[in-house]
Amino acid sequence: MLPLSVVTIAHNEADNIASCLGSTRGWADEHIIVDDFSTDRTVEIARANGATVFQRKMDVEGIHRNWAYKKARNGWVLSLDADETVTEELKEEIKNAIQGSSEFNAYSIPLRTYIGDFWVKHGGWYPAGKLRLFRKSKFKYEEVGVHPCIILDGKCGHLRKDIIHKGYTDFSDLFYGLDRQTTLEAEKWFNEKRKIGMAKALWKTGDRFFRTYVRKKGHRDGIVGFVIAVHSGLYQIFSYFKYWELKKEGIV
Repeated sequence: MLPLSVVTIAHNEADNIASCLGSTRGWADEHIIVDDFSTDRTVEIARANGATVFQRKMDVEGIHRNWAYKKARNGWVLSLDADETVTEELKEEIKNAIQGSSEFNAYSIPLRTYIGDFWVKHGGWYPAGKLRLFRKSKFKYEEVGVHPCIILDGKCGHLRKDIIHKGYTDFSDLFYGLDRQTTLEAEKWFNEKRKIGMAKALWKTGDRFFRTYVRKKGHRDGIVGFVIAVHSGLYQIFSYFKYWELKKEGIV
């Protein structure tokens, strides 16, 4: 098998984890699950499918991810979410990348995201390359709680084959995480002491919708593209509303 550690961070992923693990079984010689104390059968299913399981409470995302990657025994790590799978074509491309002599210490991989059975191809959602394959010793996350930046020592290459991301079962699933995500975003802005007024908030909200739906051609995905653009705008305005609340209270 390939000397590669696949690392997956999970919380209540019983519906997805078997498919994720099945896509790497017999290919990568290690698949680690770092579980945020799931209350469903995630851990049971992961162990039954041959994964090495650690449990740690999710606190600050960047710190949590760095902790997880340090558990890998191999030099190369593939970060794979619980609702993602690796295709045979991508497996071969990753094998060639890490076994050959390369100037790169990391690779971005295209993410093919689905809402239900619909492949979202526009609105900035595809190919949406994500830095997922990296040398453990050359990579870490900024230790912040929302959208942590990647700190990479060296160059990043780009792979062509996709990770399959079965991210959302339907529109309700798409909007489900909006409350938590915008709370974290607002706290980040508050801690950074950003100055944000009503005019800027409204402009940024409209701009986010316009960029997603028009500039990035989200309209080509029909009603799905429209809903994604609305979601994008709501993310902005909800984050601003929560930021104003924090600013008024003066504490997080």
